[in-house]
Amino acid sequence: MTVQLIVGLGNPGDKYASTRHNAGVWFLEAIQARYGCTFKSEKKFFGAYTSVVIEGHEVRLLMPSTYMNESGRSVSAMIKFFRIEPDNLMVAHDELDLAPGVVKIKAGGGLAGHNGLKDISQSLSGFKAYKRLRIGIGRPGAGDVTHYVLKQPGGEDRQLIDASIERALSVLPDLVTGRAESAMLKLHTRSEIAPVRE
Repeated sequence: MTVQLIVGLGNPGDKYASTRHNAGVWFLEAIQARYGCTFKSEKKFFGAYTSVVIEGHEVRLLMPSTYMNESGRSVSAMIKFFRIEPDNLMVAHDELDLAPGVVKIKAGGGLAGHNGLKDISQSLSGFKAYKRLRIGIGRPGAGDVTHYVLKQPGGEDRQLIDASIERALSVLPDLVTGRAESAMLKLHTRSEIAPVRE
């Protein structure tokens, strides 16, 4: 299946812009920098959106302006308006179960307690088989996970996360045109050998 809509999850406002939970937004910002598109705010989508053409395929990009746990309202509004099938959706998000520097693609499966994914799945009548771009942020050695995801990563971790986002960008043409297996092979092989701090 091709990808027609990419959603980057995060929380709105400058307070959260540099926090780990906004890794999905960072991915869309990287696409924006690479392809020169401009996001515009749209009330009916509860977020900012734009579109890019990659290998002849138009792909819409959405940054919800809702908080993470209400992301589904934004996603469902855009899917309904443009008549996009949920199979053609990919959600980019932060992933606690992957170390900084690792990025993987997954289709369906569990939601790992991620509030953004849970709300999106609920808004799609329980549909969970959409693609996820899982951007590793690692887990805290100790302390509260909520506090951890809402803080900025250290300099080394941010560099690793940014490098993983660049690798994800390199396989975007494969994802968009329906070559998901090729994208996974390239990305996961490179992720496994990426320099990752334990």
